[in-house]
Amino acid sequence: MAEQKKIAFLVDSEGIEQAELTDPWQHVEKAGALPRLLAPKLGRVRAFNHLTPADEFDVDVPFAHADPNDYDAVVIPGGVANSDFLRMDRDAVRFVQQHVAAGKPIASICHGPWLLVEADVVRGKALTSWPSLATDIRNAGGDWADEEVRVCTANGWTLVTSRKPDDLPAFNREALKAFGLHEV
Repeated sequence: MAEQKKIAFLVDSEGIEQAELTDPWQHVEKAGALPRLLAPKLGRVRAFNHLTPADEFDVDVPFAHADPNDYDAVVIPGGVANSDFLRMDRDAVRFVQQHVAAGKPIASICHGPWLLVEADVVRGKALTSWPSLATDIRNAGGDWADEEVRVCTANGWTLVTSRKPDDLPAFNREALKAFGLHEV
């Protein structure tokens, strides 16, 4: 029997768009993989429904102790505050850079690609995001377009991106494919 795949979900301590965390998480679990929540420190993180505080979630591994080699893929949920804080975390940036260097897939939605811009890994990649990130992505060398989902295999690794919670069905479908998982 094949070893269970581990999928890292990268978040900051608060401001995570709840649906963009919980919906992909549930799809990853249903597909038989093990989702793990990575954040700046152990404890709990706070998700939001847009600007309204929502549920809290337990962190599995702090970034400083996270080894990208332990994970088969990464999901980066959005949320404006989450993504802005996350891109300033050196350990999160390092994790993404090492994950990309290993050629492993990443799925990022909404404001999540800010972390990819900060990690300097979007050059030559075709992606989408929440529209306010378009200039940041283009300035970092990415090819931004306003589409429900984009899948890009350039530069030796697969990137799946979407714009917003309404895109989650397409995002989850393409992320699972990129991760080598099957929808149930």
